[in-house]
Parts: sequence; structure tokens; C-alpha cells
Amino acid sequence: MPQPDPHLPADDAARSLAHGLLQQAPHAALAVTDPATQGPNISRIAFLCGPHGMILSLLSDLSAHTIALRQNPACAFMVGEPGAKGDPLTHPRLMVQADARFLPRDHATHDATRAQWLRAHPKSKLYIDFADFHFVQLAPTAALLNAGFGRAYRLQPSDLIP
Repeated sequence: MPQPDPHLPADDAARSLAHGLLQQAPHAALAVTDPATQGPNISRIAFLCGPHGMILSLLSDLSAHTIALRQNPACAFMVGEPGAKGDPLTHPRLMVQADARFLPRDHATHDATRAQWLRAHPKSKLYIDFADFHFVQLAPTAALLNAGFGRAYRLQPSDLIP
């Protein structure tokens, strides 16, 4: 017998918290499928909620997660950091299932994305224009927000658009 969904439907407070987590996150944990083993892999990536609400990362073709995403764009990422005090599991976090979409350098938003990325991640100026680096949109397909004990929400992709 199927179990009832323990997640609450999204409300304005949940959407606001999810938006805040996305806007404040300088990095995320990214889960991909390893093409060699078909097992899960996790990496930490630089992260940005960019122009028009696009969720972005800047990835190198030399990284294992980029190779995996080129073969299977289905992925998941998590944002939200434990606070300085209290149980880390009581602090809010957002888990998002997504499809990775590599943005070509001639994409309409590339220049604005590049400028916003450099404001958020100024040290990337050293490598942002290297040929092996590409902006990748992480387009949400589903999301779960854990807002603290007893406050878990199921969000739709539209709930993540600011």
C-alpha cells in the first residue's frame, strides 16, 4: 500500500524560504550519475541564481561532473548551510532535481550572466574565459524544501521562479 506523501504543499512562506536559499547560495552540492559505473557522484560546485531566475553554475569540461552531465543531464543539487548553533539537521535546505543545459557562449544571456557571475565569484576571473569552461543552467524538474523539524514541502519548478 502506498504511503501518504509526508510533504506539505508549497505555500508563500515555503516559496519565500526557497527563493532566499537559492539567492544566498554561493555553492551547492551537485549529484550526477557516473557514466562509467551508473552510480551516484557528488561534487561541490560554485552556484548562482542568475538573470531571469536561471539557476547556474560555471563548469569545466575537465571535471567528472561535467562529463557525467554531458552524457546524462538529469541531476540534483542541494543548497542550504547549517547555522553556527544548534542541530545541523534543523536548518533549512532545498533539494532540487534538475536537467543540466549547457549554454553556448553566443546565448542571449551570456554577457549578463558572465557579469553577474564575476560579481558573485570574483576569483573566477582567472578562468571564466578559458575554452573548457561553460555556464550550465540547472533547470528544476522537482524540489523538496526541508524548513526544519516537521516542516517539509514539495515544490514545483514554478515555485522556484522569483
